[in-house]
Amino acid sequence: MGDRKKYAIIVAAGSGTRMGGDTPKQFISVGGKPLLRHTIEKFLSLSFPVGIIVVVNQEKKEYWKKYCQDYDFMDRYAIPSGGITRFHSVQNALQYLPDDSVVAVHDGVRPFVTKEFLEEMFRQGEELGNAIPAIAPVETVREVSGPESYILRRDDIRLIQTPQVFRSEVIKAAYKLPYDPKFTDDASVAEAAGYRINLVDGLKYNIKITTPEDLEIAKLWLD
Repeated sequence: MGDRKKYAIIVAAGSGTRMGGDTPKQFISVGGKPLLRHTIEKFLSLSFPVGIIVVVNQEKKEYWKKYCQDYDFMDRYAIPSGGITRFHSVQNALQYLPDDSVVAVHDGVRPFVTKEFLEEMFRQGEELGNAIPAIAPVETVREVSGPESYILRRDDIRLIQTPQVFRSEVIKAAYKLPYDPKFTDDASVAEAAGYRINLVDGLKYNIKITTPEDLEIAKLWLD
């Protein structure tokens, strides 16, 4: 492992509209803890220290601070406000990232990453400049165009996950670009800034908890 200090930007500013209900999914309690805590704890379990930058909506900042205080969870962390889009949320978080560091940008509702996977992602991101986890689809994939659809070569398709890991100078330079709606993740921003994207092996069960069905799976695994 390299000498750079390690950081994690945990993006948890979503409204969770697809989940239904009033509580954003990252704050839903599963196994006695919010999903967001399950995710952060994975980074706190690593064999080296990781600085935590957790991005939440402005109206939820006091809620999260109070939770951390009440449950004696994390005495040191940065908490920037979420932006209009994920791009703006990460952009806000980068103000807290020191130079000459390496950072993992991770969805707050992907709690099933493992210690070994995270440590390997940090290693590859630091070595390569960026490391983007990806898995091959197991289902047949078709592209839809109006009423028509077309088969795609499954071998040519990859499903992209987080954490996406970058040297600080790479991601900071990339996020100086103006916002574009095609920026759906950090890799797409870095690619638009001219960086070559390095796909590495993802983790099969590293699912993003988005729908009520996903939440039921999370309850089975985390309870």
